[in-house]
Amino acid sequence: MEAVSSEAKRRKQLLDLDSLDVESLKALVLAKQTEIENLSLLVLKLKRMHFGQRSEKMSADIEQLELRLEDLEANQAAAEPLPAQLAIVAVNEKPAKKPARRPLPAELPREVETIVPKQQACPDCGGTLRPLGEDVSEVLEYVPARFKVIRTVRPKLSCACCSRIVQEPAPHRPIDKGLAGPGLLAHVLVAKYADHLPLYRQAEIYAREGVELDRSTMADWVGGASRTMRPLVEALKSYVLSAEKLHGDDVPVPVLEPGNGKTKTGRLWTYVRDDRPAGNEAASAVWFAYSPDRKGEHPAAHLKNYRGILQADGFAGFNRLYETGAICEAACWAHVRRKFFDLHHGHASPVAKEALERIGQLYGIEKEIRGRSPAERREVRQARSRPLLEAMHAWLKATMSKLSKKSELARAIHYALERWTALIVFVNDGRVEMDNNAAERALRTVAVGRKNYLFAGSDAGGERAAAIYSLLGSAKLNGIDPERYMAEVLRRIADHPINRIVELLPWNLFPVAQAKVEAA
Repeated sequence: MEAVSSEAKRRKQLLDLDSLDVESLKALVLAKQTEIENLSLLVLKLKRMHFGQRSEKMSADIEQLELRLEDLEANQAAAEPLPAQLAIVAVNEKPAKKPARRPLPAELPREVETIVPKQQACPDCGGTLRPLGEDVSEVLEYVPARFKVIRTVRPKLSCACCSRIVQEPAPHRPIDKGLAGPGLLAHVLVAKYADHLPLYRQAEIYAREGVELDRSTMADWVGGASRTMRPLVEALKSYVLSAEKLHGDDVPVPVLEPGNGKTKTGRLWTYVRDDRPAGNEAASAVWFAYSPDRKGEHPAAHLKNYRGILQADGFAGFNRLYETGAICEAACWAHVRRKFFDLHHGHASPVAKEALERIGQLYGIEKEIRGRSPAERREVRQARSRPLLEAMHAWLKATMSKLSKKSELARAIHYALERWTALIVFVNDGRVEMDNNAAERALRTVAVGRKNYLFAGSDAGGERAAAIYSLLGSAKLNGIDPERYMAEVLRRIADHPINRIVELLPWNLFPVAQAKVEAA
């Protein structure tokens, strides 16, 4: 019965098609083609998503391929030497290209092991041996991290005349009465937020070193350290928001909902101050903020006192920021390019290819003027980029008129045309970049971390993570080892005057590292 019903349904559809005229049939075919194109492009986008979660099966497949590659490389390294007759043939074959061996860093400590000949005299004639030179080779070795206990002894002295007792006060600790020193605290924080190791995994690692640290104990340390560094994060925020131009973006993060054991989606917002491409010597910095959802009220609250340029994507939640005119919108060409790239990669679209080539010409000009002053950049852009943009705008409008409005190609062009005024801000202002990649780079560490473990156990955990990410991210932007920076901050902050907290910002604490970043 089911087979008969299915056949009857198919015949009815065929009869319906027979009743359509030529134009209706064309429209039906076009609609089907558009649907197929849209669905296939959606699949491609999901596979290429930078920050989206991958399925467990896909992650497992990647891990298996990586393990297979490791085995093949290890097998090759462990293989027996080639027999003589095969080695002769192999000489004429093109050798496999191997990565060039980099010299070992000069700043690493060296232990010199000198191996002198056992012979005191020439083994052939008994003559005296004299220096002829030496062969030197180096091997990179690893010394496992070690724990140590610092015992503080404070002797008491008593006056022989009046019995007055004299004793030095106990030194302040990063966490009041806490067991962890600044170096260990910094290591735990960096391992969790920069190296993406949850506390329970860290506890397992430390246990192998013979030190039992409960996860709950380390969680208390993380909370205490975050509380101690709160004034420093506020100073960092003030510095970032005092910039003339900001890069802004956000990323979803899973957060555990209290009570029911389920997760909700919070947001982590990033605001980056980085004017190095425009030849500005001011230190770069990033400030993160957490919110339990993606409502536009959050960026409005973050930037309520900000006056300047905001470079961001087309998120509608940013729109209210531009309404008063206090904040100028600068759009992102990388987002425009990405839409055409997906179309070209998925369907070999000649229109998408031409769009990519036109955008590529603009990026070529930007590469040439990177690091020059805003005035120089504006002059070059006016002379060379503006004509390219005017031609592209006319071409996009002409192409749009020939496309179905429902096609993905039309949507990509509409995305660009709708934001055209914001997209060309960079031509008139040498401080502005072509894209918002500075903000996207800042969010990469968050995207990697959330793949390894649940991002936050509560909204408070999300706010704590935002604070630590701000400090670690700013240290990285200035070429400073995050763990070294965090340890130094925790070593000083308890005794540091609150009215001079800016002295503990990364570029003030390690100015030599900042100078190296600027020189590069």
